[in-house]
Amino acid sequence: MSVALSINLNKIALIRNSRPGNNPNLLEYANQIVDLGCQGITVHPRPDQRHIRAADINPLKELCHLHPMVEFNIEGNPLEGALNDYPGFIPLVEAAHPDQCTLVPDASDQPTSDHGFDLHKTGSLLEPIIRNLKNQGIRVSLFMDPDLEQIRLAKEVDADRIELYTGPYAQAFSEGNHQEILSQHIAAAELANEIGLGVNAGHDLNLQNLAEYRSVPHLAEVSIGHAFTLDSLQIGLPSTMQAYLQKLA
Repeated sequence: MSVALSINLNKIALIRNSRPGNNPNLLEYANQIVDLGCQGITVHPRPDQRHIRAADINPLKELCHLHPMVEFNIEGNPLEGALNDYPGFIPLVEAAHPDQCTLVPDASDQPTSDHGFDLHKTGSLLEPIIRNLKNQGIRVSLFMDPDLEQIRLAKEVDADRIELYTGPYAQAFSEGNHQEILSQHIAAAELANEIGLGVNAGHDLNLQNLAEYRSVPHLAEVSIGHAFTLDSLQIGLPSTMQAYLQKLA
């Protein structure tokens, strides 16, 4: 069974925001990758709107609604409140009603996500948020390290899925010593499946390390943005999409 590929658009939005105007056009880019076969669109809006802006969400939602096989995933910190014309993360999600909401424990000033939830500390805060989103028909995934105790807690707070944080795996792969951490991800995925959690993964996955990570069992979806953007610059968008889809087949 193939693994779904969701493309994170943050880097495209970051390039757009570096100059006045609307180039590259985020919606046109999203249409291209949908036409080329991606199965999901991911965005991670932050309060400073340095990449994805609140105004980007509705057009992308409508695009995904026109393509029922393409899932819309909004990820971010559920505790981020309103700032200027950013309405706050949860109000943004509730208005957009994506197929999936991936909750991530990143601070507003972080360059990128770099750790999973510690549910001993935040589980009681997340539980009512998860319940609220699920009551609205939104699938909820939690960004998690491959820690078995934490994954059991993800089930206890009633998440639907986990997204395994693959940054340390990618770093270890580049250093040639990734087998131990890959084994941790395999064990985490096995446990998640056993207790009824779906398994996603993301962060720094690329054409070099993805094929081996594909051996993680029960993997439903990967989210890739930075590497996909870089590969597109080198070999072109159609060839990049074909290469990633082949890795995940």
